[in-house]
Amino acid sequence: MEHFEAIIIGGGSAGLAAAVALGRSRRTVLVIDEGNPRNAAAQHAHNVLGNEGINPLDLLARGRQEAIGYGARIIEGGVENLTGSLDTGFSVSAAGNTFSAERIVLATGLIDDLPSIPGLAQAWGDTAIHCAYCHGWEVRDQEILVLGIGPMSTHQAMMFSQLSSKITFVNHTPDALNDENRATLAALGIPVVEQPVKAIGFDTQGTLDSVTLADGQKISAQALVVASRMNAQASLYLKLGGQLAEHPLGTFIQVNEMGATALPGVYAAGNASNLGAMVMAAAAAGTIAGAAINADLLGNQLAKVQAQANP
Repeated sequence: MEHFEAIIIGGGSAGLAAAVALGRSRRTVLVIDEGNPRNAAAQHAHNVLGNEGINPLDLLARGRQEAIGYGARIIEGGVENLTGSLDTGFSVSAAGNTFSAERIVLATGLIDDLPSIPGLAQAWGDTAIHCAYCHGWEVRDQEILVLGIGPMSTHQAMMFSQLSSKITFVNHTPDALNDENRATLAALGIPVVEQPVKAIGFDTQGTLDSVTLADGQKISAQALVVASRMNAQASLYLKLGGQLAEHPLGTFIQVNEMGATALPGVYAAGNASNLGAMVMAAAAAGTIAGAAINADLLGNQLAKVQAQANP
């Protein structure tokens, strides 16, 4: 069984940043990556200092080469099994092999659970968007519909109203608006349509251009703002005995400031532990987790040396 000091599950920004930090400290590192990043549908990654607007897949390709350059090994595929503990060591089965590790980093990301509306999944990450910081500038001054599905929807309308005066709130779910939210939208001059969306419409180039309401009426739009339900991909963490934390927007793996979970020897970084983390925040969390693991391993090594010197 091939052994690594750290195995990182997930090769997005968080996982690769952890691999670079550990590799630069000459730790043996394995990254296991399914190759399905959350932002794969997006053409550009924003708020990435020094690489503003870079294609997300190009950014990950650069990150892979950097991690490999510091000695990390990267294999493609999903993890079939994860067992063990800090005391016994961890065992990871992937790509037809089983590996052992002293520490685990879960950089497994999250799943966006979307309302069941025909066409929405097709537009997601392109013209169906959720974050004003990630996509807002690109839809400035456009016709923007905000889909009202929960408590965050009014906040999204507020955020996008900074970027366009052509905002319409479509109250898709009846309980999405309370009296306070309605007053907020009225104060901002944002009209409210009291009907659910039945389908998303596209032009001949496959770009979102309208939504169809329950009564058949069509409303033109160049962008649709939707708040997804965000749930950490955490089946492996649950298998080890961990429990997920609840958030109004979904579920996540709770960690301390260094990325350590409640399970000794197991760390988490990126969207698995922070539902709102953008690319740079996810990468920063990976770097911190990598540094924390290195310090943890150093402490263990020192304790062993001292024990041998003073039997």
